[in-house]
Amino acid sequence: MGEEFQPQSVSARTVNPQGEQSSHDTQSAGRTVRPMRVVERGVYRGPHLFSLTPMIRIKLDLGALEDWPSDRLPGFTERLLSLLPGLRQHGCCFHEPGGFVRRLEEGTWLGHVAEHVAIELQSLTGIRVTRGKTRSVRGEPGVYNVMYAYEQEETGLLAGRLALQLLDGFLPAELQGVSGLDRVYKDEEEPALQAAFDLQAALKALRSVHRRKALGPTTLSLVQEAERRGIPVMRLDDQSLVQLGTGRYQKRIRASITGLTSSIATDAASDKDLTKALLADSGIPVPKGEVVRSADDAVRAAEWIGYPVVVKPLDGNHGRGVSIDLATPEEVRQAFKEAARHSRRVIVESCFKGRDHRILVVNGDVVAVAERVPAHVVGDGARSIAELVEEVNQDPRRGEGHENVMTRITIGDHALGVLAKAGLQPDSIPAAGQVVYLCDTANLSTGGTAVDRTDDIHPDNALIARRAAAAVGLDVAGIDFIAPDIARSVHETGGGIIEVNAAPGFRMHLQPSEGRPRNVARPVIDMLFPRGTPVRVPILAVTGTNGKSTTCRMIGHILRTHGLNVGLTSTTGIYVNNDRVKEADASGPWSARVVLRDPTVDVAVLETARGGILREGLGFPECDVGLVTNIQPDHLGLKGIDSVEDLAWVKSVVVEAVHRNGTSILNADDPLTVGMHRRAGGRIGYFSLRGGADMPDFLREHIEDGGFAVVREPGRSPGGEIVIHDDGDSIHVMRAAEIPATLDGLAEFNVQNAMGAVAMAYAQGIPVNVIRLALSTYTNSFEHSPGRLNVFDGHGFRVILDYAHNPAGLRALGDLILKMRPRHRRVIGMINIPGDRRDDDMREMGALATRYFDEIIFREDPARRGRKPGEIVALLTEGALAAGFPEERIKRILEEDEAAEICLGMAHPGDLVVLTPTDVEAMWQQVLTFQPQPAARFDVEVERRDENQPWRKSA
Repeated sequence: MGEEFQPQSVSARTVNPQGEQSSHDTQSAGRTVRPMRVVERGVYRGPHLFSLTPMIRIKLDLGALEDWPSDRLPGFTERLLSLLPGLRQHGCCFHEPGGFVRRLEEGTWLGHVAEHVAIELQSLTGIRVTRGKTRSVRGEPGVYNVMYAYEQEETGLLAGRLALQLLDGFLPAELQGVSGLDRVYKDEEEPALQAAFDLQAALKALRSVHRRKALGPTTLSLVQEAERRGIPVMRLDDQSLVQLGTGRYQKRIRASITGLTSSIATDAASDKDLTKALLADSGIPVPKGEVVRSADDAVRAAEWIGYPVVVKPLDGNHGRGVSIDLATPEEVRQAFKEAARHSRRVIVESCFKGRDHRILVVNGDVVAVAERVPAHVVGDGARSIAELVEEVNQDPRRGEGHENVMTRITIGDHALGVLAKAGLQPDSIPAAGQVVYLCDTANLSTGGTAVDRTDDIHPDNALIARRAAAAVGLDVAGIDFIAPDIARSVHETGGGIIEVNAAPGFRMHLQPSEGRPRNVARPVIDMLFPRGTPVRVPILAVTGTNGKSTTCRMIGHILRTHGLNVGLTSTTGIYVNNDRVKEADASGPWSARVVLRDPTVDVAVLETARGGILREGLGFPECDVGLVTNIQPDHLGLKGIDSVEDLAWVKSVVVEAVHRNGTSILNADDPLTVGMHRRAGGRIGYFSLRGGADMPDFLREHIEDGGFAVVREPGRSPGGEIVIHDDGDSIHVMRAAEIPATLDGLAEFNVQNAMGAVAMAYAQGIPVNVIRLALSTYTNSFEHSPGRLNVFDGHGFRVILDYAHNPAGLRALGDLILKMRPRHRRVIGMINIPGDRRDDDMREMGALATRYFDEIIFREDPARRGRKPGEIVALLTEGALAAGFPEERIKRILEEDEAAEICLGMAHPGDLVVLTPTDVEAMWQQVLTFQPQPAARFDVEVERRDENQPWRKSA
């Protein structure tokens, strides 16, 4: 359990060298020390940087405790193991019991200890989690990411908080005090840090949260069985509504109610009188009964039926309000009052004699039988009934409600009534061996127990149960069956069915008090997902720095051409086919889950950005095809990602999550992307612009060895030929120039994006002729690819709209501009960069703009992301001026729409205007509705671009 990464550096920070006390510091013995501090917390819900397993993450600054590993803290290890002896079984990096104890004795940092304590606290509440990791945060000495697995989020988060509180209490007084807890855990319902840690109180709090938030035993058994089958699971609410499978293959359950359960059947089962009528009409033995609305009517019905009788709510459940074996009018009147508390209508029926059984029928088959025994105690001749109940409730298998195998017995009004009928009271002392019942009914929810009888049921009785489920119309039914001996036919012994239940609980079958447990979840999952049928839609995930959106839209277009319903996420929204269902930057895990929950989707195409991966991991556990477009310096200096190598590490999570039977596709022209093959899952494929003699040696060897690649081979037409290499074969797809989005093959970045889409489609089994047809109809229209190389020629000059938001994107766009340059008089550019980029990135962007534009308008992002107004354009201008660009050709306009209007207004026939928008839809509408001024004769010649100007070269 748990792994640790040794800190990269250790600094002595016990004493503040300036002698100042921060808000988190404490004074001790004339010294200033900084206690542990919780910086932030988060939940990885899918594969992430550190593991494919969902984990809780706590970013922990050890402060002065960086200099106090466990071996330097007197008595720390002994006290910790005394309180939590289960830690002795943690294997840690040694992968054997006792491994973690060795680390404690050798000396390990408290972040690592907190990881193991959080795991152990969850284990003590019955949650089976074992995995954990603690990693130092590069560039922040003494700061660690403490991570550990969880079963349920709220419980896992609370376990981390309690672990830190526990450890704090074991520290010397001068080192105590965990700051940041109340700020970071402000949404928790539990109290703030307490003076003394109470383990039992902590475990009680954990169990309380887990009981409120965790799935019940029936739903949990179905979820676990689905996971064993490799079926994706998504919880849809904080109760028991769960989606199994994804997209069009999904099924839903709520406890044992399934998406196949008929609403009519459920309503019929809840009406006990109607149920009896349906069963009687099918020749199934049921008790004679009558529905009544008053106590007098109940007595008359009982006398007509004949004593003894049963009185119960017409639409009750869990045995509430049920009274049995009633022999007098007074008992019937009292029973009516009890039943009327739960239903306006009450049923009185004859009382079958025998033992109470629950027969579970799934999809027409009897899958389990349990004999239910009412809550009871057995006397010992010395202790009272109340004392015996207290002893029975000490059984660890008993808990509150449905949380455990059995429910604790309570001596309430009903139990007092049952005891009174037997002439007993809670303080009565029964004789040794005397069985004292505390409930009329045998429901587990009232403290009853269950004995497995699955192998004992007589075929006649099983047939009756199957026919009863069919008569009501339930796919999953709990049949309440009374028989003196379940191994004998009720046709001989008497007895029959008293109820048919929709949404039956599985507890008594999964973990009976006596007998063999039955995996009753398996037949339910087999019914929902017969063996060999699909359970999830294919997931095609795209990540990288530039080209993600266009590649996603191209592969989406190919799949739609193939006749599939495509769910797509991108920076402009969530789409189902051509319909945008949500306008947003939808490149994160939440958006992915929206698509996977859509029951109309055949295939998911998911743009996957770095932000979501860092925040909570991927929105899916695995994908069928993962593609990385490229890795360029962008978003650096954010969330601990300071280099392109760091960025590559983040992006590689996508291909690491590729299924073993899937395909990872990497850009062979990008060294950092190529390096991901070591972590990538499934089959490795590449795409490359460098075919023919320029092909990299590793790629040539890969192809010669039968590997999969899509390569642009040189040809007579502009842009070359796109060719698939696979298993020794070479398959011609099309000329790059035949793809309208490449502008006759001139837009190399779209040639590259198209090759990535070809590779993904081919890996997913799409025929080459479909790929060819789809790409030949994929254009640069705003409808096909909003904000990505959209071209408009309606004003007498050409306008290009492209979201080139970083230096790498501008270089790619600039390469196209240079190729198009001979066709245009001037090139006017509106340039921006998001405010969360580094100052140097902004200066580089400004310098790059001078290579491609004759006139430059620098503008700012509407959301400056912490920058002051004018700061971004100042840095862009600084870069341009440093490259030698004339200041008189630079305009600085802060507002996006105003900057675009000026660019369009400056343009004359023959010019090229390049707009790099933030709000792509608003700017496209601005381009369409722009009203150019009437053409006028130029008073002066427009100065054409001079390739020999100094800034062209220096930039």
